[in-house]
Amino acid sequence: MPKRFRQVWGKWAILILPLALGVYILWPTYRAWDLERRKFVLQEAGDSVRLAEFEQLYGASLQRAKQNALKLGLDLRGGMYVTLEVDVIKLLEEAAERETVDDLFLQVIAETRREAEQSDEPVLQIFLRNFDRIARPHGRSLISYYDIGDMREVSEEAILKRLERNIDGAIDQALEVIRQRVDKYGVAEANIQKQGTRRIVLELPGVTNEMEMRQLLQTTARLEFKLVRNNEEAVRTFYAIDQFLKRQRTGQPLDTALTASASAPSDTTQRPATDTTARPADTAADPYAGLPEEERRRRIREDFPFTSLFITYFIQNERFVPIDYRRSDFPEGEYFFQLPKESLAEFEALISRPDVKRLLPADYEIAISAKPDERLQRQGYEIYTFYVLKREPELTGDVVTDARATFDPTTNAPIVLMDMNTEGAERWARITGANVGKKIAIVLDGRVYSAPVVQSKITGGRSQITGMSSIQEAHLLEIVLKAGALKAPVKIIEERIVGPSLGEDSIRRGLIASVVAFFLVVLFMVGYYTTGGAIAIFGLLVNVVLILALLSAFKGTLTLPGIAGVILTMGMAVDANILIFERIREELRRGRSVRSAVDEGHKRALSAILDSNITTFLTGLILYFFGTGPIQGFAITLMIGIVMTLFSVLIVARAFIELLLAYDIHLGYGLPRKQLVTVA
Repeated sequence: MPKRFRQVWGKWAILILPLALGVYILWPTYRAWDLERRKFVLQEAGDSVRLAEFEQLYGASLQRAKQNALKLGLDLRGGMYVTLEVDVIKLLEEAAERETVDDLFLQVIAETRREAEQSDEPVLQIFLRNFDRIARPHGRSLISYYDIGDMREVSEEAILKRLERNIDGAIDQALEVIRQRVDKYGVAEANIQKQGTRRIVLELPGVTNEMEMRQLLQTTARLEFKLVRNNEEAVRTFYAIDQFLKRQRTGQPLDTALTASASAPSDTTQRPATDTTARPADTAADPYAGLPEEERRRRIREDFPFTSLFITYFIQNERFVPIDYRRSDFPEGEYFFQLPKESLAEFEALISRPDVKRLLPADYEIAISAKPDERLQRQGYEIYTFYVLKREPELTGDVVTDARATFDPTTNAPIVLMDMNTEGAERWARITGANVGKKIAIVLDGRVYSAPVVQSKITGGRSQITGMSSIQEAHLLEIVLKAGALKAPVKIIEERIVGPSLGEDSIRRGLIASVVAFFLVVLFMVGYYTTGGAIAIFGLLVNVVLILALLSAFKGTLTLPGIAGVILTMGMAVDANILIFERIREELRRGRSVRSAVDEGHKRALSAILDSNITTFLTGLILYFFGTGPIQGFAITLMIGIVMTLFSVLIVARAFIELLLAYDIHLGYGLPRKQLVTVA
C-alpha cells in the first residue's frame, strides 16, 4: 500500500462510505420502481402468460422491495387524505344517567358542541366551563347527572377523572379500531396518527373509492340485538305525541270531534304508504269530508303533526290493516309502521327533540330501517320501516368473535354471518328461547338492518345480518364487525382526493425542478469556483442521497412539500460552501498558501454556517410540532437536510479538499494561478 494512501485512507472512507450506504439503502426503491414498470407494461399488453411468469419470478422480490422502498405521499402517489374528529361530546352525553338529563344539561351539551367546532381546546374543559356557567347557578353539579359506579365517596373530582379516562380511552380505541379497519380493507402503507386532543389524521395511498372508505371510517359499528315493541302502548304514545305537538302549536284544547270516531279497515293487504294521512272508512263521521284535497291534507297535518308523517298498520290474522289516530283506544296486538322518504327528515327531527323523547316510555326508543323496503323500491316507492324497540339491548356486538360476508343460499342475497363467544352463545340461546314468536331487531349504529321473528331457540352462537344491497357492502360490514365497535362516533371534518395522474404529474414536475436547480448550481459553482465548485457539487450529491436514504431507512414519506424542502436544502448547502470559499479566497488574496487559506477559511466561516443552520433547524422543529400534514412533511425533510448539509459541507467536502491537497492537485477557487502562494 503506497505511503500516501495510508496517510489519507480515512479521507477516502469519508467520501465513499456515506455515498455507498445511501445507494445501498435506496436500491430497493429503484428495484421496486423498475419491477413495477415492467409489470405495468405486461398488464397494458394483456399478456397473461408472461405476467404469470413475471409474478412467479419477481413477485416475492417486488414485495420485499416495496417494503423497504422510499414511501411516497398522497400528493405524489395519489389517494385519500382524511381528518377525523372523535365525537367525545356524544360520549359525555351518553355517559349521563338518562332519567337525570334535563333542559339545562342539554343546553350545556349544545353550547359545548358549538364552541368545540370553533376551537381545538380539550372538550372536557369546554364542557366544564359551560356547565359552570349554565347549570351550576341552578344548583346542579356533576353528581346530579353522572353515576360512576360502586364508589363509596362520590365527588366531582372522581367524576372528572372518570370522564377524562373515558375520553382518552375512546380516542385511543378509535385510533386502533380505524387502523384495524384500514388494514383489513387492504390499504398498504397507510399513515394513521393522532392529532391534537380529539382528531385522527389518515393518509391512504392508492384509495380511489372514497364512498366506501368514508362509510368504512365513519361507521361506529355499535351492534345491538333489541326486542321489538311495536305494540298498542307504542301507538298510544304516538297519539299522545300528536296531542302534545298540537297543544304546543295552538295553545288551545283539542276538538273532541277528531277523536270521537273509530276507523274501520280499508284494506286487508299491505300496500306502500304513498299517502300517509289517516283515512276513516265512515265518511259521514269524517270531519274532513267535502274539503278540497289540498285543504284536507293541510288540516290533517295540523291535527296530526306526528302520525300524519307515516302510516300505521294493525297486524290482524297476518293481514295489514291501516288505522288512523282519531281515537285514543287501540286494539292489543302487533303494529307495523311505514315512513316515506319525503317524511324521513321531519320524522327524525321530531323524535330527536328532548320534549318528544320524554313522552316515550322510559325503556322505549324508535329506530328506522337502514334502507328502504327493497320490494317497494322495485315498484318505484322509497318507503322506510321504523320500529319501537326496548331501549336496553339483550346482547351487544362485544360477543361477536368472527364475521363473514357471503350469500344466502335460499335467496342469493348478500348476508353477514356472525359467530359469538361462549358467553354470547349461551346468552343468545337463553334470549331466543325466551322470545319464540317475537321479533328481535338487529341494530347497527341506531339503524335496523333486520327484525326477524324468532322461530325457535338458537344454539351454537350463530346469527346473521341481512339487508345489504351488494356483497361489497356486506364485506365492509364484515370488516367493521371484525375490527370492533367505536366507543364514540367519528366524523370526517376534512377530506382530499388526489388522483394518480395528478400524483405522477407532481413527481414529474418535482423531478424537473430538482434537476434544473441542480444543474444551475453546477454551472454557477464550477464556472465561478472551478475545482472548489466541483467539490461543492460532490458534497451536494452526497447530501441529497443521504436525505432520501434517511427518509427511506426510518420509514418516512416523501411528499411534494418534502421535495421543496430538499431543494431548499440544496440552496442552503451551496450557501454554506460559498461562505467557506469566499473566506478562503480572502485569505489567498492576503498571500496565504492554499492549505493555510483552507484552514483559516473553514474556521472563519464556521460560526456563520452554524448560526444560520441552527436557527433554520429550530424553525423546522416549530413547523413540525405545530403544523399538520404537508407542513410536517416539509419540516422533516428540512431538518434532515440541515443535518446532512452540515455533514456534507464540514466533513465530506473538507475531506475531498484534503485529498486533493494531499495529491498536489490545483485548488484555486476561481483565482488565477499566479495569485496563489504555494508555500506557507
